[in-house]
Amino acid sequence: MDVYYLLLIFSFFIAFFQCVIPFWGACQQRIVWMKLAKPLAWTQCLLLAIIFFSLVLAFLANDFSLRYVAQNANSHLPWLYRICAVWGGHEGSILLWVFILSLWTVAITLFDKNIALTTVAQVISVLGFINAGFLLFLLTLSNPFIRTDTLILEGRDLNPLLQDPGLVFHPPLLYMGYVGFSVSFAFAVSALLRGRLDRPWASWVKPWTLSAWCFLTAGIVSGSWWAYRVLGWGGWWFWDPVENASLLPWLAGTALIHSLFVLEKKGKLTAWVILLSILSFALSLLGTFIVRSGVLISVHAFAVDPWRGVFMLGLLTLIIGAALWLYALRIKCFSLKPDRFFTVIKRNAFDQ
Repeated sequence: MDVYYLLLIFSFFIAFFQCVIPFWGACQQRIVWMKLAKPLAWTQCLLLAIIFFSLVLAFLANDFSLRYVAQNANSHLPWLYRICAVWGGHEGSILLWVFILSLWTVAITLFDKNIALTTVAQVISVLGFINAGFLLFLLTLSNPFIRTDTLILEGRDLNPLLQDPGLVFHPPLLYMGYVGFSVSFAFAVSALLRGRLDRPWASWVKPWTLSAWCFLTAGIVSGSWWAYRVLGWGGWWFWDPVENASLLPWLAGTALIHSLFVLEKKGKLTAWVILLSILSFALSLLGTFIVRSGVLISVHAFAVDPWRGVFMLGLLTLIIGAALWLYALRIKCFSLKPDRFFTVIKRNAFDQ
């Protein structure tokens, strides 16, 4: 068995433990178990960094024994595009997704000085659950380290449409925004589990949401620049439904930011903030699903095995469905009741 596959398996189990141990520690108020959240998050990030940069080195070394490398690069490709080819295909882009999520998780451990230990443990646990789901996807249907059966002397080359400086910036920035909303989502789930959401909570979540929104904005702008520069005003990429799937979480994220300001200043819109946190990440997952499932025909979509689309749809349904179910159960703990919620949004938002 390939060593990289073993590292992916190990990373999956670390993500599983990152999900279970801190969560159970938070439920039982066991400080020792909750404090394990940070070491597990760092271990997970270190493993994924080794895996990701091993794939980068395989591209730089023209290791065509890996099927993914042989399909997306060749020896004549400039070194910069060989690096970018890591996320130029389906398997590598999913690996980039989970690596970025591990970076966001580690960032929480670095900037948690004013956050309660229980909240940190629950947030890292939720992010571990998400990462475990995507790692399972990599292990079962999207492994970028599958070896070829025959000797290949030269690869196919990266898609000529992707051999552009836009590939250097656009996908990583977009994924930083997509994945960044998982932090707001995890904080919202933590608030639902605790049954409490207040102004300090809004102060914790606001910087993470603003950061994700800024990354997503930069990703959308760079993608628009890429489309205009390559095709001009007559180009249809700019209006492509797959490309504009990124606009949906951006709109929800914009509404979330404004609602967080209201919550922080006036202590209102608590239920609305939680729902928008769930919605922003749900639309981020939906955008990832649309691009990776082949459900839409587009120059941006990866026409892949339909089972991959089924898996991603099931994962999306599980994560968001569980959050909405928890929202329905715990909404009574907050100041607004479900039947009055939507009728007072406007009044609360503009109440002086």
